[in-house]
Amino acid sequence: MSAVLPPLQEIAEHTYRLEPHGDMRVPGIVYASEEILEVASGDRALEQVANVATLPGIVGASIAMPDIHWGYGFPIGGVAAMDAKDGVVSPGGVGFDINCGVRMVTTGLDESEVRPLREELLHEIMRRVPQGTNERGSLRLRPNELKRLVEAGVPWLLERGLATEEDVDHTEERGAMPGASADAVTEKAVQRGHTQVGSLGAGNHFIELQVVADLYDEETAAAWGVYPGQVAVTIHSGSRGFGHQTCTDHLQRMASATRRYGFELPDRQLACAPADSPEGEDYLAAMAAAANFAFANRQMVMHDVRLAFEQVFRRPWERLDVRLLRRRPQHRQARGTPPRSSPGGTLREDRR
Repeated sequence: MSAVLPPLQEIAEHTYRLEPHGDMRVPGIVYASEEILEVASGDRALEQVANVATLPGIVGASIAMPDIHWGYGFPIGGVAAMDAKDGVVSPGGVGFDINCGVRMVTTGLDESEVRPLREELLHEIMRRVPQGTNERGSLRLRPNELKRLVEAGVPWLLERGLATEEDVDHTEERGAMPGASADAVTEKAVQRGHTQVGSLGAGNHFIELQVVADLYDEETAAAWGVYPGQVAVTIHSGSRGFGHQTCTDHLQRMASATRRYGFELPDRQLACAPADSPEGEDYLAAMAAAANFAFANRQMVMHDVRLAFEQVFRRPWERLDVRLLRRRPQHRQARGTPPRSSPGGTLREDRR
Protein backbone atom coordinates (compact mmCIF):
# COMPACT_ATOMS: atom_id res chain seq x y z
CA MET A 1 0.00 0.00 0.00
CA SER A 2 1.22 3.48 -0.77
CA ALA A 3 2.52 5.48 2.16
CA VAL A 4 0.43 8.42 0.90
CA LEU A 5 -2.62 8.50 3.16
CA PRO A 6 -5.77 10.62 2.89
CA PRO A 7 -6.13 13.35 5.52
CA LEU A 8 -7.38 12.26 8.93
CA GLN A 9 -10.79 13.58 9.92
CA GLU A 10 -11.27 14.71 13.53
CA ILE A 11 -14.59 13.13 14.54
CA ALA A 12 -14.42 13.89 18.28
CA GLU A 13 -11.95 15.33 20.75
CA HIS A 14 -8.66 13.42 20.36
CA THR A 15 -10.36 10.98 17.96
CA TYR A 16 -9.49 10.80 14.27
CA ARG A 17 -10.82 8.72 11.39
CA LEU A 18 -8.87 7.44 8.42
CA GLU A 19 -11.31 6.73 5.61
CA PRO A 20 -10.95 3.37 3.81
CA HIS A 21 -8.91 3.62 0.64
CA GLY A 22 -7.02 1.19 -1.55
CA ASP A 23 -7.36 -2.32 -0.10
CA MET A 24 -8.58 -1.18 3.33
CA ARG A 25 -11.66 -3.17 4.39
CA VAL A 26 -12.53 -0.93 7.35
CA PRO A 27 -11.64 2.61 8.46
CA GLY A 28 -8.83 3.48 10.83
CA ILE A 29 -9.66 5.11 14.17
CA VAL A 30 -6.85 6.86 16.02
CA TYR A 31 -7.08 8.15 19.60
CA ALA A 32 -4.39 10.77 20.05
CA SER A 33 -3.55 14.34 20.97
CA GLU A 34 -2.10 16.62 18.30
CA GLU A 35 1.39 16.01 19.67
CA ILE A 36 1.00 12.23 19.61
CA LEU A 37 -0.47 12.38 16.13
CA GLU A 38 2.50 14.38 14.85
CA VAL A 39 4.93 11.75 16.13
CA ALA A 40 2.82 8.88 14.73
CA SER A 41 2.76 10.56 11.34
CA GLY A 42 6.52 10.89 11.37
CA ASP A 43 7.36 7.25 12.15
CA ARG A 44 4.88 5.70 9.64
CA ALA A 45 2.70 4.22 12.38
CA LEU A 46 -0.39 5.60 10.64
CA GLU A 47 0.60 3.67 7.53
CA GLN A 48 0.56 0.54 9.68
CA VAL A 49 -2.95 1.42 10.88
CA ALA A 50 -4.02 1.43 7.23
CA ASN A 51 -2.16 -1.81 6.50
CA VAL A 52 -3.88 -3.65 9.36
CA ALA A 53 -7.23 -2.53 7.92
CA THR A 54 -6.53 -4.74 4.87
CA LEU A 55 -6.41 -8.01 6.84
CA PRO A 56 -9.05 -10.60 5.88
CA GLY A 57 -11.93 -10.78 8.34
CA ILE A 58 -11.19 -7.56 10.22
CA VAL A 59 -14.34 -6.03 11.70
CA GLY A 60 -15.24 -2.54 12.88
CA ALA A 61 -12.02 -0.60 12.46
CA SER A 62 -8.26 -0.73 12.67
CA ILE A 63 -7.76 1.11 15.95
CA ALA A 64 -4.74 2.90 17.38
CA MET A 65 -4.52 3.82 21.05
CA PRO A 66 -2.59 6.84 22.44
CA ASP A 67 0.64 4.83 22.84
CA ILE A 68 0.80 4.46 19.05
CA HIS A 69 4.24 4.09 17.47
CA TRP A 70 5.93 2.00 14.80
CA GLY A 71 5.76 -1.73 15.48
CA TYR A 72 6.09 -5.09 13.73
CA GLY A 73 3.36 -5.13 11.08
CA PHE A 74 0.86 -3.71 13.54
CA PRO A 75 1.63 -0.39 15.20
CA ILE A 76 2.39 -0.59 18.90
CA GLY A 77 -0.93 0.36 20.47
CA GLY A 78 -2.82 -1.14 17.54
CA VAL A 79 -6.09 -3.01 18.15
CA ALA A 80 -8.00 -5.15 15.65
CA ALA A 81 -10.89 -7.57 16.05
CA MET A 82 -11.34 -10.45 13.63
CA ASP A 83 -14.41 -12.39 12.64
CA ALA A 84 -14.16 -15.76 14.38
CA LYS A 85 -15.18 -17.60 11.21
CA ASP A 86 -13.58 -15.64 8.40
CA GLY A 87 -10.79 -13.78 10.19
CA VAL A 88 -7.08 -14.40 10.43
CA VAL A 89 -4.47 -14.63 13.17
CA SER A 90 -1.35 -12.49 12.75
CA PRO A 91 1.42 -12.93 15.36
CA GLY A 92 2.66 -9.39 14.73
CA GLY A 93 -0.54 -8.13 16.33
CA VAL A 94 0.51 -9.70 19.62
CA GLY A 95 4.21 -9.05 19.23
CA PHE A 96 7.36 -10.75 20.44
CA ASP A 97 6.96 -10.16 24.18
CA ILE A 98 3.71 -12.10 24.49
CA ASN A 99 1.61 -10.95 27.48
CA CYS A 100 4.05 -8.26 28.49
CA GLY A 101 2.26 -6.62 31.40
CA VAL A 102 2.28 -4.80 34.69
CA ARG A 103 1.15 -5.75 38.17
CA MET A 104 0.85 -3.39 41.07
CA VAL A 105 1.75 -4.67 44.53
CA THR A 106 0.41 -2.67 47.46
CA THR A 107 1.82 -2.70 50.98
CA GLY A 108 0.68 -1.71 54.45
CA LEU A 109 3.74 0.51 54.83
CA ASP A 110 3.93 4.27 54.69
CA GLU A 111 6.68 6.26 53.00
CA SER A 112 8.07 7.33 56.39
CA GLU A 113 8.61 3.67 57.36
CA VAL A 114 10.31 2.66 54.12
CA ARG A 115 12.45 5.67 53.27
CA PRO A 116 15.14 4.99 55.93
CA LEU A 117 15.50 1.45 54.55
CA ARG A 118 15.01 2.29 50.89
CA GLU A 119 18.56 1.57 49.72
CA GLU A 120 18.70 -1.72 51.59
CA LEU A 121 15.30 -2.77 50.21
CA LEU A 122 16.21 -1.91 46.61
CA HIS A 123 19.49 -3.78 46.95
CA GLU A 124 17.69 -6.84 48.30
CA ILE A 125 15.13 -6.77 45.47
CA MET A 126 17.90 -6.52 42.88
CA ARG A 127 19.79 -9.36 44.55
CA ARG A 128 16.78 -11.66 44.38
CA VAL A 129 15.36 -10.77 40.94
CA PRO A 130 17.72 -11.33 37.97
CA GLN A 131 17.77 -8.50 35.46
CA GLY A 132 19.09 -7.99 31.96
CA THR A 133 19.45 -10.20 28.91
CA ASN A 134 21.02 -13.15 30.71
CA GLU A 135 19.37 -16.57 30.99
CA ARG A 136 18.98 -16.54 34.77
CA GLY A 137 15.67 -16.65 36.58
CA SER A 138 14.98 -17.15 40.27
CA LEU A 139 13.08 -20.37 39.45
CA ARG A 140 15.11 -22.76 37.32
CA LEU A 141 13.00 -25.54 35.90
CA ARG A 142 13.71 -28.67 33.93
CA PRO A 143 12.27 -28.50 30.40
CA ASN A 144 9.47 -30.96 31.24
CA GLU A 145 8.55 -28.84 34.29
CA LEU A 146 8.36 -25.71 32.16
CA LYS A 147 6.00 -27.48 29.79
CA ARG A 148 3.66 -28.23 32.69
CA LEU A 149 3.92 -24.65 33.96
CA VAL A 150 3.03 -23.04 30.63
CA GLU A 151 -0.06 -25.23 30.32
CA ALA A 152 -1.23 -24.66 33.93
CA GLY A 153 -0.03 -21.09 34.59
CA VAL A 154 0.04 -19.53 38.06
CA PRO A 155 -1.97 -22.40 39.66
CA TRP A 156 1.12 -24.57 39.03
CA LEU A 157 3.07 -22.20 41.30
CA LEU A 158 0.24 -22.27 43.85
CA GLU A 159 0.71 -26.03 44.22
CA ARG A 160 4.38 -25.39 45.07
CA GLY A 161 3.86 -22.67 47.65
CA LEU A 162 5.02 -19.87 45.34
CA ALA A 163 1.61 -18.22 45.05
CA THR A 164 -1.51 -17.89 47.18
CA GLU A 165 -5.16 -18.49 46.39
CA GLU A 166 -5.59 -14.73 46.61
CA ASP A 167 -2.87 -14.23 44.00
CA VAL A 168 -4.64 -16.57 41.60
CA ASP A 169 -8.02 -14.94 42.23
CA HIS A 170 -6.71 -11.47 41.40
CA THR A 171 -4.51 -12.25 38.41
CA GLU A 172 -6.00 -11.74 34.96
CA GLU A 173 -7.57 -14.98 33.66
CA ARG A 174 -6.70 -16.40 37.11
CA GLY A 175 -3.17 -16.68 35.79
CA ALA A 176 -3.97 -19.30 33.13
CA MET A 177 -5.12 -18.71 29.56
CA PRO A 178 -7.35 -21.52 28.29
CA GLY A 179 -6.18 -23.60 25.34
CA ALA A 180 -2.46 -23.43 26.13
CA SER A 181 -0.46 -26.35 24.78
CA ALA A 182 3.23 -27.07 25.17
CA ASP A 183 2.95 -29.25 22.06
CA ALA A 184 2.52 -26.09 19.98
CA VAL A 185 5.81 -24.66 21.29
CA THR A 186 9.19 -25.56 19.82
CA GLU A 187 11.97 -27.15 21.82
CA LYS A 188 14.08 -24.08 21.10
CA ALA A 189 11.53 -21.93 22.95
CA VAL A 190 11.53 -24.38 25.87
CA GLN A 191 15.33 -24.32 26.02
CA ARG A 192 15.34 -20.54 26.05
CA GLY A 193 12.68 -20.29 28.75
CA HIS A 194 13.25 -23.06 31.27
CA THR A 195 15.89 -21.07 33.19
CA GLN A 196 14.21 -17.65 32.95
CA VAL A 197 11.08 -17.88 35.14
CA GLY A 198 11.31 -15.19 37.79
CA SER A 199 13.41 -12.67 35.88
CA LEU A 200 12.90 -9.08 34.84
CA GLY A 201 14.58 -8.97 31.46
CA ALA A 202 15.76 -5.81 29.74
CA GLY A 203 14.35 -3.10 27.49
CA ASN A 204 11.53 -1.17 29.14
CA HIS A 205 10.92 -3.74 31.88
CA PHE A 206 11.26 -2.52 35.44
CA ILE A 207 10.56 -2.89 39.13
CA GLU A 208 9.75 0.44 40.77
CA LEU A 209 9.43 1.25 44.44
CA GLN A 210 6.75 3.93 44.53
CA VAL A 211 4.60 6.11 46.76
CA VAL A 212 0.94 6.98 46.14
CA ALA A 213 0.86 10.74 45.72
CA ASP A 214 -2.64 11.74 44.56
CA LEU A 215 -6.11 10.24 44.45
CA TYR A 216 -8.66 11.01 41.76
CA ASP A 217 -11.45 8.71 42.98
CA GLU A 218 -11.42 8.35 46.75
CA GLU A 219 -14.32 5.90 46.91
CA THR A 220 -12.66 3.48 44.51
CA ALA A 221 -9.34 3.87 46.29
CA ALA A 222 -10.90 2.89 49.59
CA ALA A 223 -12.38 -0.22 48.00
CA TRP A 224 -8.96 -1.24 46.71
CA GLY A 225 -7.01 -0.31 49.84
CA VAL A 226 -4.99 2.50 48.28
CA TYR A 227 -4.18 5.67 50.22
CA PRO A 228 -1.83 8.70 50.03
CA GLY A 229 1.66 8.03 51.33
CA GLN A 230 1.29 4.27 50.83
CA VAL A 231 4.32 2.43 49.46
CA ALA A 232 3.68 0.24 46.41
CA VAL A 233 5.75 -1.74 43.94
CA THR A 234 5.06 -1.90 40.21
CA ILE A 235 6.43 -4.85 38.22
CA HIS A 236 6.66 -4.76 34.43
CA SER A 237 7.85 -7.86 32.62
CA GLY A 238 6.71 -10.44 30.07
CA SER A 239 7.41 -13.85 28.60
CA ARG A 240 11.15 -13.34 28.12
CA GLY A 241 12.98 -15.56 25.61
CA PHE A 242 10.17 -18.11 25.65
CA GLY A 243 7.66 -15.65 24.20
CA HIS A 244 10.14 -14.10 21.78
CA GLN A 245 11.07 -17.49 20.36
CA THR A 246 7.42 -18.52 20.15
CA CYS A 247 6.58 -15.45 18.09
CA THR A 248 9.64 -15.95 15.87
CA ASP A 249 8.82 -19.60 15.19
CA HIS A 250 5.20 -18.96 14.29
CA LEU A 251 5.95 -15.90 12.16
CA GLN A 252 8.20 -18.11 10.03
CA ARG A 253 5.44 -20.67 9.69
CA MET A 254 2.84 -17.98 8.92
CA ALA A 255 4.99 -16.55 6.11
CA SER A 256 4.52 -19.66 4.00
CA ALA A 257 0.88 -20.03 5.12
CA THR A 258 0.11 -16.50 3.88
CA ARG A 259 1.16 -17.47 0.37
CA ARG A 260 -0.59 -20.83 0.52
CA TYR A 261 -3.92 -19.27 1.51
CA GLY A 262 -3.58 -16.68 -1.25
CA PHE A 263 -3.52 -13.56 0.93
CA GLU A 264 -2.18 -10.40 -0.68
CA LEU A 265 -0.78 -8.19 2.06
CA PRO A 266 0.83 -4.74 1.94
CA ASP A 267 3.51 -5.74 4.46
CA ARG A 268 5.12 -9.17 4.89
CA GLN A 269 5.30 -8.50 8.64
CA LEU A 270 1.52 -8.97 8.69
CA ALA A 271 2.01 -12.68 7.88
CA CYS A 272 -1.16 -14.48 8.92
CA ALA A 273 -3.33 -17.56 8.55
CA PRO A 274 -7.05 -18.25 9.03
CA ALA A 275 -7.90 -18.51 12.72
CA ASP A 276 -9.39 -21.97 12.20
CA SER A 277 -6.46 -23.28 10.13
CA PRO A 278 -3.81 -25.64 11.58
CA GLU A 279 -1.33 -22.74 11.58
CA GLY A 280 -3.80 -20.41 13.28
CA GLU A 281 -4.87 -22.91 15.92
CA ASP A 282 -1.28 -23.88 16.70
CA TYR A 283 -0.28 -20.25 17.11
CA LEU A 284 -3.19 -19.54 19.46
CA ALA A 285 -2.23 -22.55 21.60
CA ALA A 286 1.42 -21.47 21.68
CA MET A 287 0.46 -17.86 22.37
CA ALA A 288 -1.62 -18.97 25.37
CA ALA A 289 1.35 -20.98 26.65
CA ALA A 290 3.60 -17.92 26.37
CA ALA A 291 0.95 -15.81 28.10
CA ASN A 292 0.95 -18.30 30.97
CA PHE A 293 4.74 -18.06 31.13
CA ALA A 294 4.39 -14.29 31.54
CA PHE A 295 1.75 -14.63 34.27
CA ALA A 296 4.01 -17.07 36.12
CA ASN A 297 7.07 -14.90 35.56
CA ARG A 298 5.43 -11.84 37.15
CA GLN A 299 4.14 -14.02 39.99
CA MET A 300 7.67 -15.25 40.74
CA VAL A 301 9.05 -11.72 40.62
CA MET A 302 6.35 -10.65 43.09
CA HIS A 303 7.18 -13.64 45.30
CA ASP A 304 10.82 -12.53 45.41
CA VAL A 305 9.83 -8.93 46.11
CA ARG A 306 7.82 -10.19 49.08
CA LEU A 307 10.85 -12.10 50.35
CA ALA A 308 12.93 -8.93 50.02
CA PHE A 309 10.44 -7.03 52.20
CA GLU A 310 10.55 -9.86 54.75
CA GLN A 311 14.34 -9.78 54.83
CA VAL A 312 14.61 -6.02 55.28
CA PHE A 313 11.70 -5.46 57.69
CA ARG A 314 12.17 -8.71 59.63
CA ARG A 315 8.46 -9.54 59.45
CA PRO A 316 6.42 -11.96 57.32
CA TRP A 317 5.12 -10.35 54.15
CA GLU A 318 1.56 -11.13 55.24
CA ARG A 319 1.98 -8.85 58.25
CA LEU A 320 3.48 -6.18 56.00
CA ASP A 321 0.43 -6.59 53.71
CA VAL A 322 2.53 -6.96 50.56
CA ARG A 323 -0.21 -8.09 48.20
CA LEU A 324 -1.27 -8.00 44.60
CA LEU A 325 -3.67 -5.08 44.12
CA ARG A 326 -7.17 -6.36 44.78
CA ARG A 327 -10.56 -5.19 45.82
CA ARG A 328 -10.90 -5.49 49.57
CA PRO A 329 -13.88 -7.44 50.98
CA GLN A 330 -14.66 -4.47 53.19
CA HIS A 331 -13.52 -0.89 53.07
CA ARG A 332 -11.03 -0.53 55.85
CA GLN A 333 -9.43 2.75 56.70
CA ALA A 334 -5.65 2.69 56.59
CA ARG A 335 -3.53 4.68 58.95
CA GLY A 336 -3.76 8.38 58.29
CA THR A 337 -6.12 7.76 55.39
CA PRO A 338 -9.29 9.63 54.58
CA PRO A 339 -12.29 7.33 55.06
CA ARG A 340 -12.52 6.96 51.30
CA SER A 341 -9.46 6.80 49.14
CA SER A 342 -8.04 5.28 44.80
CA PRO A 343 -6.17 2.66 42.96
CA GLY A 344 -6.44 4.95 40.07
CA GLY A 345 -4.21 7.37 41.97
CA THR A 346 -1.00 8.71 40.53
CA LEU A 347 2.07 6.82 41.68
CA ARG A 348 5.19 8.80 42.30
CA GLU A 349 8.48 7.02 41.80
CA ASP A 350 10.87 7.28 44.71
CA ARG A 351 13.92 9.19 43.54
CA ARG A 352 16.96 7.00 43.97
